[in-house]
Amino acid sequence: MSTIQATIRNTHTKGQVNVLRNNGNVPGIVYGGELPNEKISITKKEIKNLINKENFLSNVISMNLDGKEQKVLTRNIAFDTVTDEPIHIDLMRIVKGGKIILEIPVKFINNELSPGLKRGGVLNIVRRKVELKCPAENIPTELIVDLEGLDIGTSIKISSINLPDNVTPTIQGRDFVIATVAAPTVVKEPEKPAETEEGEAKEGTEAAADGVEKASTEGDKSESDKSKEEDKSSSEKK
Repeated sequence: MSTIQATIRNTHTKGQVNVLRNNGNVPGIVYGGELPNEKISITKKEIKNLINKENFLSNVISMNLDGKEQKVLTRNIAFDTVTDEPIHIDLMRIVKGGKIILEIPVKFINNELSPGLKRGGVLNIVRRKVELKCPAENIPTELIVDLEGLDIGTSIKISSINLPDNVTPTIQGRDFVIATVAAPTVVKEPEKPAETEEGEAKEGTEAAADGVEKASTEGDKSESDKSKEEDKSSSEKK
């Protein structure tokens, strides 16, 4: 569980909020339960550390607010569109006995122990997160899917995942698929044409055509020369 330090902020104008940000702090608000909403301030460094933690949106946080501890969840973080720096955070109190709807990430383990994946199969992930209705005091950080022993053609459904007590999917009435172990996709390359043989045949055809054309030209030339000699001989006799 992550722990953060927060302080109550007494800002009433946009200028005061900007001064707070310029001093390296991020304004925020805490809401939920019977307590009134509280305006808070958290250092930008702590917010960034929070963001860098895996699955931070579904992790329960222990917040120390001016010496008083509260369990909270991050519901939203706003970022500056130019600098991409965090500029506001919304935190929700976890109230014992209450129910919370959260998207919980799915984690797959023992890939190397799956016969289907060993034989070239592909893990086709349908849902990387599952929306669950959870008791405030029993929120899972992730759902574990064990791939050991799974072969090609196996469908992993929500019913095959061990959910904590009183945790239920928001999708009811059907056993939806989380992932499948699919057969490998083999792409068959088209056969290449016999370029050498076709090339040689083409060259042979072109050579033959050139020969016919050349022979025809030479024949025409020979007949022309013969006709000229006959005309010359007839002229001399006259």
